[in-house]
Amino acid sequence: MQQGIVIVVYVVALIALFYFLAIKPQKKQKQQQQALMDSIGKGDYILTTSGFYGVIIDMTDDDVIVEFGNNKNCRISMQKSAIAQVEKAVSVED
Repeated sequence: MQQGIVIVVYVVALIALFYFLAIKPQKKQKQQQQALMDSIGKGDYILTTSGFYGVIIDMTDDDVIVEFGNNKNCRISMQKSAIAQVEKAVSVED
């Protein structure tokens, strides 16, 4: 009977360890990414997941149009999830 209780305690301990090492950090990272997506706006200077810096020109619910470099003709539409971080806001001239 005591061996069964010890096994149950070990299983519960392993599940708790897995939760705190794998699931909880992943949830925290997902919340941070969602907060980043909610905070972006037109004129923000961003870094994409591919390593490109650009300025957000226009936005929809799931997509953004980003202008890269000094060339006004280099505008690319991409998903919001491709934004790695927001550097700073700059003024956008149309």
